[in-house]
Parts: sequence; structure tokens; C-alpha cells
Amino acid sequence: MEHVPPPAEELALLDRELAQLDARRAHLLTRRAWLVDVVRAQAPAAPPWGQWGAPPAGRPPAQPWGVAARHPASSAPRSAQNVLLTLGGLLLTVAAVAFTLVSWGSMGIAGRSAVLALVTLAALAAPALLLRRKLGATAEALAALALVLTLLDAYAVHAVAAPDTDGLAFTAGAAAVLAALWAGYGLALDKLHLPLPAAVFFAQWPLLLGAWAAGAPAIVVGWALLATAVLDGALALWGKGLGVRVTAGIGLAVTGSAALLVGLAQSLTADGPLGAVLPGALLLTAAVAALAGAWHAPNGFAQVGGAVAGLAAVAAVGGVLRTAVPDTWHVPAYLLCGLALLYVVRVRLPRGAGLGVLLAAGAVVTGALVWALPPVAAVLLGPVQLVAEVWAGAPEGFRGALGESMAWSRAAGAPVVLAVVAGVLGAAYYRWPSLVRAAAPLLSPGAKVRGAAGAGALVLGWGAVLLAAATLGVPYPAALVLETALVAGLLVVAVRGAGTAGSTGEGSGSGGGRSAVTVCALVGAVVGAVSVGLLSLAVEAATYAVFGTLLVLFAGAALLTRAVVAQAVFAVAAVVWGTVLTGCAARSLGLAPHEAAPLLLVVPALTVALGARLRLHPVALPVELAGALGALVAVGAAVPDAPFLALVLALCGVLAAGAAVRPERRPAAGYLAAVLFVAATWVRLAASEVSVPEAYTLPVTVPALVVGVLRRRKDPEASSWTAYGPGLAATLLPSLAVAWTDPDWVRPLLLGVAALVITLLGARYRLQALLLLGGAVLALDTLHELAPYVVQVAGALPRWLPPALAGLLLLAVGATYEQRLRDARRLKDIVGRMR
Repeated sequence: MEHVPPPAEELALLDRELAQLDARRAHLLTRRAWLVDVVRAQAPAAPPWGQWGAPPAGRPPAQPWGVAARHPASSAPRSAQNVLLTLGGLLLTVAAVAFTLVSWGSMGIAGRSAVLALVTLAALAAPALLLRRKLGATAEALAALALVLTLLDAYAVHAVAAPDTDGLAFTAGAAAVLAALWAGYGLALDKLHLPLPAAVFFAQWPLLLGAWAAGAPAIVVGWALLATAVLDGALALWGKGLGVRVTAGIGLAVTGSAALLVGLAQSLTADGPLGAVLPGALLLTAAVAALAGAWHAPNGFAQVGGAVAGLAAVAAVGGVLRTAVPDTWHVPAYLLCGLALLYVVRVRLPRGAGLGVLLAAGAVVTGALVWALPPVAAVLLGPVQLVAEVWAGAPEGFRGALGESMAWSRAAGAPVVLAVVAGVLGAAYYRWPSLVRAAAPLLSPGAKVRGAAGAGALVLGWGAVLLAAATLGVPYPAALVLETALVAGLLVVAVRGAGTAGSTGEGSGSGGGRSAVTVCALVGAVVGAVSVGLLSLAVEAATYAVFGTLLVLFAGAALLTRAVVAQAVFAVAAVVWGTVLTGCAARSLGLAPHEAAPLLLVVPALTVALGARLRLHPVALPVELAGALGALVAVGAAVPDAPFLALVLALCGVLAAGAAVRPERRPAAGYLAAVLFVAATWVRLAASEVSVPEAYTLPVTVPALVVGVLRRRKDPEASSWTAYGPGLAATLLPSLAVAWTDPDWVRPLLLGVAALVITLLGARYRLQALLLLGGAVLALDTLHELAPYVVQVAGALPRWLPPALAGLLLLAVGATYEQRLRDARRLKDIVGRMR
């Protein structure tokens, strides 16, 4: 029950609430008056907390009352100060430049020297006084002015005191003096941020310009750049202040890269080992310096330093070896040097530097593989040219079958590169535990890395053998035997790996490595089979031998393996090889392409039988789809001859009907069989030049409809498409095709009446097939009859009227879009509920 207080107690409660309301109203009125004053004064002011207390505890004051009101006061003067100092410094700098370049000649030598000296000394001394008064920004501005004045002083000295001195030599000396001056100045006034970075900038030029002025050779210029880079590296590591370290880092990147490029260019152009020694010494010194810097640098920069050290060492040693071997072996020489960097896993280096050296080794190996892989692609893709000249005769050796586009004499070192890298990766794969223990201080490779190593070893070893056969120019039969044997070996690896992965679980532990190897072996076997198959097209006997062997190998692999994916790939490949063999048999029999089409259906018939034998096995569907692809090839081959095309379509319909016997294939294969039979009928009628197709189609349609009626009585839930679709399509569609080319009006009229009756029956008995098929035929027949009149009317109408009518139609549909959408959905639901 609700508690009702006594009148006296309720009166006291009301009085207290009214008093609180009055206090709140007074509070709001006070605040309003203060805000009005603030708006009128257009200046921030402190809130009158004293009138009505501080804000509640735990609740920050509103932004206009507190912090935000103080920010402009503290930030605006600072921004204005920076703008004023910047403009002032720029104006003084412009004035100094104008004085030096324009007004210099109107004064005597003493006046010139005195003016510049006094102004420069004043600009250098002023920042010290300003720093004592804590005017740091003003001191920085005057220091920048002093920096420009010192440059003008150097220009003035050269123009007046030493005009005959070489410009490069004087600039080198001036840069050294300015670097020392600004270094001392920055150390004396350590609160300034500009002098020390300026000194680092000036220090970049003395050695480079001095060597250039002296006309030193390129290698001396490289040493000058390297010395400057070493200085920059030391400053980047231990310099005072962020500005010094950033400036030195940029200088290190520029001068170090230039020194390495000079050394590399000199090494690559050296004529003999002695000529490559000096560039090698430069590169080795750069490698030592980079490694020393990486030893003390943070992790990211340490990796960069280690990578630079590794690449420089490879370039140094490899450049000397390059001059001692023929041109073909230059890349293998650099590769051996790059692989030697892998020894870093046994050297106690910091983690970042060690990873950088490993990255350098990986970059060298990758570059060597990029050089060696194009010849492998030429070996695999070269036989494609034999497709245009099938059974033209055995070529002259393996190279003759690959074409003359590749300079095989220059690729003699490529098989060695592939073999060496494959050997290293294979050793890593088989000695994985010891490798992991040795590399533990630097990295912790997992099972995926091991799998990649094993897969790489397999693929590169396979490519090395193929490329070696091409470079050696083995005979054509030997090449066929070799490639087929390699495919067999890859299949063995794939079958064994798939069996192991299937039993142990893929991707876990060492199984992940075996899975990667298995996938690469499977893909390599398919690619190798395609390549050797193309290679065998030069000779008829070789074609039968190779594709027959491939058929046996892949079929056997499909039977032996337990992994579903691998088994499906092997089975599909076997079906493809079988289809090729049937095509070769047709060619041997001298059959034309359309005559060979029925023979090509042998393999699809076998796949249908095999699918019935496998039933619900996962491999059954891929095998049948591969057979269907062969049937599609047969249909394409029979297209030029209509009677053979009708025969092939009918045979394909028989195969589809055979597949439709199985319940799991019935929905798709049944419709496909009906379509194929109807298409075969149409093609046969067209080939026989039948002008009255109804005489042939109605005898099929009537019994087909009777069968459909009986089917619907037995199974009321059966689809109308299954019961009546094939029978109706057998007559309606050929008649429609003839009606579109018939100039008479009788057939279109009869076809339209029949289609109208079928459509009304479909709507009456809610049969989807009758409604849609009859309606579509009726619409197309009507369109054919009305087309001449529509064209005539359209020609008589003004040009602007059709677009206008289309626009009105679109506006009407857009205005009633929601209603039209609901109507379309309702129509879709109605049609969807039909049988």
C-alpha cells in the first residue's frame, strides 16, 4: 500500500523542495549573467566560482570554464613568437645575401672585411646572451642567421682573398673549417639545437670534394666516401642530440651507399684478380665497419647493418673470384660466397646483426635463383611449339625440341646453382634438429620453414636435372626417358607423403614439412607430365609410349594413395591422359576431327562406369567431371559436321542418362540428359533440312506427356519439369525456331494457340513447367509477329518520343517501387510454390 505522510510532514517536504528550486534558479541566473558578460567582452575570463562554489567532486569543469579557456592564452603567444622570429630571421638573411652579392663592390677591402666580421661576430655572440635571459627561440633564430653569415664569409673570402684558388679545393677546406667552427660553437652553447647538426652537414664534404679536386681515381673517391660514412655512423650511434643523430644517419645512408656503389662498380669492371683486390679491400672495409656499427645499433638498424655487411663481403670476395672463372660461372662464384655467410649461425653475434647477415645470404641465393630459373622455364615450356607440328619427326637432341631461343652455352652454370641450393636446402631438411640448435641464438624456425626447405630442395633438384640434360644436349629418347623417370620419382614422393600425412595429420610437427613436400611433389609431377607429354608429340611411337606410361603411373598413384585430394588429382590426370590417347588413336586411324568425336567418348563412358562403381567416394565426382570435359571436347570436335554432332549429342545424352540412374546424380544428370537428347533431335532435324519438325517431334512429345501424367499420378510431389518439361520442349522449341524463319502465318498462329493453351493449363493446375515454358514460347512468338509493326511504328514516331516514354516509365516504376517490389516477390513466391 502507498504510504501517505501526515499533512504537517508533507508541508515540510514541499517547503524544502521549493527552497532547493529557488537555490537552483538563483544559481542558473548567476551563471547566465556571467556568460553574458563574457560574450560582450569577447575575451576569456575566470569563472566566478566564489559566488556559488566549485564544481562537484569527480566531475571536470565544462570546457568553456576551465582548461580550454587557458589554452589560447598559452599557445597563441608562442605561435606568434615563432612566426615573428621566422620572418625576422628570413629578412635578415635576405638582407645579408643582398649586401654580399650587390653592395659588396661599393666598399673598400677594409670596410667589407670589417662589416662582415662585425655582423658575423655579433650574430654568433648574441645567442649566448639571449640564452642567459632564457630567450631560446630568439637565440635559435640568430644562430640560423649566423650560419648563413658564415657561408657568406666563406664566399667573400674566396671572392676577395683567394680568387685564384681552385673552387673545389677551397670548398673542401671551407667545409672543414665550418664543420670545426660549428662543432665547437654547438658544444659551447649546448642548449642550441642547430649548430651541431650543421657541423655534421659540413663534415660530409671535405674528404669527397678534396679527393675530387685532387683528380683522384674512383677508388680513392670511394675511400673518401667510406671514411665519411664511418664518421657518420659513429655520430649516429653516439652523437649528442636527436638532430645530430638524424643528420648523421641520413649522411651515413647517402655516403655509405655511394661508397658501396663505387666499390661494386670497380669490382665488376676489374680485368683480373689484381684489379679486383683494391675494390675488394674497400668493400671488405665497408663490411667490417657496417658489422661493427650493427654490433652497437638497435635491433632494426642492426639488421640493416648486418645485411649491408654480408652483401659487401660477398661483393668483395665474389668480385675477386669472378675474375678467375669464365663468364658462365660468375653467378655460381657469388652464390658460394653468399652461402658462406650461413656460417654466421655458429658465430656469436648480436641477434639483430646475425639476422641481417642471414638476410644478406638469402638475398644472394634469391638473386642466383632468379638468374637460373628462366632456363628451367624454357625447358618446361619449350615443347609447346611441337603442338603445331605433331608427329613431324624426332628433333636433333633435347635442345632441338626446345627451340633455339635460349643460349644454352651461357646457361651452363645454372644447373650448378640449382643443384647447390637444392643440396643446402636438403641438408637443412634432413638435419633439422641440429640446425635448430645451432640457429637458436638468432632465430627459431618452425615446421613450416622445414617444409619450405624440403619443398625447395625437391623442386630445385628436379629443375637442376632437367636443365643439366638440356645444357649437355642429351639425345631426344634419353630426354623422354629422363623426364618420365623424374615424373615417376615425384609421384613416389607424393604418394608416400600423402599416405604419411593422411595417417599422422597434416601440418603438425614434422607432418607440416612432409605436407609441403607432398604438395610440391604432386604439382611437380603434373607439370612434368604435361611437359614430357608435349615433348613426346614429335614422334608417334613416343607419344603412345609416354602417355601410356603416364596413364599407368597416375592411375597406380591414385590407387595407392590414401589422401583424398591427391587421389582426386591423380585420377583426373589419368583421365586426361586417357583422353589424349584416344585422340592420338583417332589421328593414327586417319579420322577427321568430327569422325574422331565418337571415339573420344570412350573415356567419358569409362568414367561414368567408374563413378557408378565408386558411388559416394569423394573421388567419383572429380573423375566424372574430367570425363564430362572429354565429352565436351568431343562435342567441339563434331561441330563442323551436323550429323556427327547429332550423334555425339545423343551419345552424350545416353551417358548422362546412365549417370542419372544413380540417385545422387539424378537431379543434375537427368536434366542434362533431357537437354542433350532434345539438342540432338534439333541438330538432326536441321541437318536433314526438315521444314515440318512437328511430324518428328509430336510422336515423341505425346508419349512423353503420357509418361509424365502417369508419373504425376504415382508421385504427386514430382516436379512438373521432370514430368512434362522434356516432352513439351521437344516440340515447342524446334517449332519456335522454325517459326522465327517462317514467312507464313499458319505455323506462328498454331504455335501461339498451343502455347497459350499450355500457359493457361499451367496457371489452372499450378504447374511451373507449363506456365513458364508456354509463357516464354508465347511471348517470343508474339514478339516475332509484332516485330515488323513495332519497327514500322517506331520509324513513324518522332525521335524524342521513345526516350520520353522510357523516362515516364522509369518515373512511374520509381514512384511505385516498393509496391512493384512487393508484387515481384509475391509473383516469385507463387511461381516457387508451383510443382
